[in-house]
Amino acid sequence: MTLTALRAVPQEPRAALSDSSLRDGFAGLASGNLEIRLARTDDEVHAAQRLRYRVFYEEMSAHPTAEMAATGRDFDSFDGVADHLLVLENDLDGDDRVVGTYRLMRREGADKIGRFYTSGEYAIEKLVASQGEILELGRSCVAEPYRCRRVMDLLWRGVGAYVMRYDIQYMFGCASFPCIDPDAVALPLSYLHHHHLAPEAIRPIANADRQVAMDRLPKDAFSAKAGFVSVPPLVKGYIRLGGFVGDGAVIDPQFNTIDVCVVVKTALVTARYLNRYNGQ
Repeated sequence: MTLTALRAVPQEPRAALSDSSLRDGFAGLASGNLEIRLARTDDEVHAAQRLRYRVFYEEMSAHPTAEMAATGRDFDSFDGVADHLLVLENDLDGDDRVVGTYRLMRREGADKIGRFYTSGEYAIEKLVASQGEILELGRSCVAEPYRCRRVMDLLWRGVGAYVMRYDIQYMFGCASFPCIDPDAVALPLSYLHHHHLAPEAIRPIANADRQVAMDRLPKDAFSAKAGFVSVPPLVKGYIRLGGFVGDGAVIDPQFNTIDVCVVVKTALVTARYLNRYNGQ
């Protein structure tokens, strides 16, 4: 799930990953010359941030802060309290090794910084009040030559290993449509609202000052099949996992996107995807 960038702030150095049990949890998650694991050093986090910068700001024409432009990295204060999932191309060196990334943040990280990133766009108090561990997914991107099923499968398997390791009950975050005109994506927004609205007990609600209505078309104005086909691939992936969306969309002018908040209850994930999570 791609999230918008906050103002860049200085970060504390990241210690090398010391949780050997978590490192072992990614053992064997590989495909040919590609492997997936968590970042272990500042340099690896910086490589992920440079990939994010290339994709979000150079390719997708988002608007960087002066600090980001000067360093060629997409970064914010949440990076220092999150884990960074990396797809690594072992035939390459340096920053080029990182060809895919996801930012993962649990309650522990949110407590350190005072909130989850998603709360900048959505009221998520009901979700935060739920029982068990929750996981915010964000800043997902893949280098252009690697946008294929093999890499996406590795990312899902990596997320799955993390979910199993920490017994995650809910995953959530903001997924983006690459435009800022809600009428241009009226069909997928309406489909998601009418067919996949989150249960009220955990439903995120777009912050009032940013909320854009999603039910732009009546439910009987289109077929469910046409609506699903119109949804972006990443959002389709979450829907296939049994995902829901929050009430209302949000326009993000910095990233030139329209965001929806997606929630996945891991207990509803099908056996097919649980097998993927376990690397089977």
